[in-house]
Amino acid sequence: MRSLSVLLALAAIALAAPATALTQRPAAPTESVWKPADTPAGGVAWSVLESTKEITRTGKDGYVYSKPVFPPQVQALRGKTVKVSGYMMPLQNGKTQTHFVLLAYPPDCPFHLNPAPMQFIEVKTSKPVAFDYGVKTVEGTLQLLGEDEGGVFYRIYDGRGA
Repeated sequence: MRSLSVLLALAAIALAAPATALTQRPAAPTESVWKPADTPAGGVAWSVLESTKEITRTGKDGYVYSKPVFPPQVQALRGKTVKVSGYMMPLQNGKTQTHFVLLAYPPDCPFHLNPAPMQFIEVKTSKPVAFDYGVKTVEGTLQLLGEDEGGVFYRIYDGRGA
């Protein structure tokens, strides 16, 4: 009953607000939210990594499996030292990470938390990298994966914060 009275009080306040306040909407997010992290100097652009195509199939178990089709420009990066900027998604507890996911796009929107396999990189580092919500630049050796249909196309090992 108490929650009903709180809702009624909030409704009364909203109805008492000036009409202009009711018609004004908060500013829409800028389109920059939907752009990948900027390419670091001498680094690899997410547009290159996103050019990988994905072939999917549904198994008898009902799960969706995916394999990559790497274009030549991505295949040329196999085993090379690359530098990529993105947003850190921690895989460990703590303020520092040695195993995390680097996302192309900021994890701001609850409707876009499931990136495609070509929009993230699994990263393993020998030295911990501090976690925060800003853009991180990572450098290391790029592996091209996905033949196991596990859904991970890219991994950086021997990574370090750049």
